[in-house]
Amino acid sequence: MSSSRIGETLQVLERRRRIRQLFAVAMLAVVLAATYFGLDFIGFDPKELWAQVPQEIEFIKSFVPPNFVDFTIYTEQNNITGLKAIPASFRNFGQPIIESLTSDSASLVRLSMVTIILGFTGTVLGFPLALFFGVLGSEQVTPFPFNFVFRGAMSAIRAIPALVWILIYVPLAGINEVSAVLAIATDTVGNLGRLFTDELEEIEDGPIEAIQSTGASRPQVIGFGMLSQVSTSYVAWTLYILEINTRIAISLGVVGAGGIGRYIRLRQDLFKYQKAAAGIIMVFVIVISVELLSSRIRARLRPDEHESKSILDAIRDLTDGSKWLGTGSNRP
Repeated sequence: MSSSRIGETLQVLERRRRIRQLFAVAMLAVVLAATYFGLDFIGFDPKELWAQVPQEIEFIKSFVPPNFVDFTIYTEQNNITGLKAIPASFRNFGQPIIESLTSDSASLVRLSMVTIILGFTGTVLGFPLALFFGVLGSEQVTPFPFNFVFRGAMSAIRAIPALVWILIYVPLAGINEVSAVLAIATDTVGNLGRLFTDELEEIEDGPIEAIQSTGASRPQVIGFGMLSQVSTSYVAWTLYILEINTRIAISLGVVGAGGIGRYIRLRQDLFKYQKAAAGIIMVFVIVISVELLSSRIRARLRPDEHESKSILDAIRDLTDGSKWLGTGSNRP
């Protein structure tokens, strides 16, 4: 290649680089402008907000120190307050904890278990329909455009957050633990089903053709040629959705659906902020424990996920609002 051609090529590449830079600057300007007008539209006033900072600091101070007097029945009956309630609940090989789990008393230990159960049972109940819609939503299984009937159903479900689904189920069960499970199960169908569909679209054709060459029926091709390739990933995605559903269960509790979320809401309404702080700490414990356990299992299941999530990663994920509301693409 001559030096003139090389020079022309370099000039073209330089022009393209400058165009990309100008485009990036223009997009940044559009985003900043949209943010500015958006904040102005909702009445955001930085000066007024800054003036309320001292009051916010005083409000946060009212949560300190956390009071774990409701940690177990034993600590509540014996009025063991503060952090002392935690080691006191492990006396006699954790007998107070066992008694609290088997009692109907609204202790922090029992309410935390209720929250975990809500997320778990909602995931289990939603899994069959998620599998059904997820498989039939794939073009590998259902020809285009009929697969979009199932894709559309999952998109419609995902369009409604779990916090709205529980309101839809109010006439059926009221706002309680039952409606929370139904809301989480419905949300699971849309989110988990979409992940199942996407995973099935990426399978290899070799195993499918091998099964077809044996004269297998269509269900056998789907089961042995398709689902066998994604079974491990399906389990991993289900565990990931379980993490999200545990957060959603806490959010639903805040609106009265039971569990640790309702405990925090009621204590805050009664101005018992130190007890509410104890409930918030239990939220951290629940979410981080479920995430660490799930991520370790997924790290051993998914071939492309070699490292399990660290505790710092789990804490960082607490700021992801989409995982609390059941919105977003739900891709890790």
